[in-house]
Amino acid sequence: MEYLTHLAILFFIYAILGVSLNLVVGYTGLLSSAHAAFYGIGAYATAIALTSLHINFFLSLAAGIIITGIIAFLIGIVLSRFRGDYYALVSLGFNVIVYSVLLNWQGLTRGPLGMPGIPRPEFVFDFSSNISFLILSFLFVIVIYIISRFLVASSFGRVLKAIREDEQAVQVFGYNTNYYKLAIFVISAGMAAAAGSLFASYITFIDPSSFTVMESVFILAVIILGGLSNLRGSILGAFILVLLPEALRFAGFPQAIAAQMRQMVYGLCLIFLMLFRPQGLLGEYKL
Repeated sequence: MEYLTHLAILFFIYAILGVSLNLVVGYTGLLSSAHAAFYGIGAYATAIALTSLHINFFLSLAAGIIITGIIAFLIGIVLSRFRGDYYALVSLGFNVIVYSVLLNWQGLTRGPLGMPGIPRPEFVFDFSSNISFLILSFLFVIVIYIISRFLVASSFGRVLKAIREDEQAVQVFGYNTNYYKLAIFVISAGMAAAAGSLFASYITFIDPSSFTVMESVFILAVIILGGLSNLRGSILGAFILVLLPEALRFAGFPQAIAAQMRQMVYGLCLIFLMLFRPQGLLGEYKL
């Protein structure tokens, strides 16, 4: 039961990451590969506030979202100068910079040693048990999903989709597309920071290895598999990519090659899906 609860909490965290990234990549057409950076900034900001400043979890969460939002705003201004592949490369470079800072700023982050002893949330209710934390994570997913659904269904969301299809045409009608791209980038980063706060408090230990470029690639895989420009697809993608590797543990592969076989089957499933369903399972748009 504890094992299933653990998987469910991880699924909820990646569902938040998937939904938030889909707002940028799927709905706006901006190929951002920096999501793990914002995930990590939120996690570290919350962890530092909890362990060093002894601030309540929910205040630490708010601080993490604000700090991440400010950084995303500054980076978003730079990214607004780029389009297409250059946007992806510059955002990738930002992720590398954040990882390097987390790894080398030992006075603040403890570097490769990581930050242990991060407390679980406690406010009116005690969320120290995994079941209670599961409920808290589920509530976060619901809130993030409702906010995201409201955004994409609004006139703001319709402009984002128009930018994805033809940004120059949108500019002709008098819209400041840089404003819309920057706004959704900051909103998405704040949501990723919330996922990072949950992750840090749940695991009670973080280190830079959880926020590498490969983590950004994994989050991208979540939304591409589930479906771009579809919030339900982001949740489905997180469900499959979090649970499939664990399900393959029970596939009966020989013990000596079990790990390699799981990775091979996992990779083949993704390859075949991209060949025959490039827009993802529920996708409405493909890169």
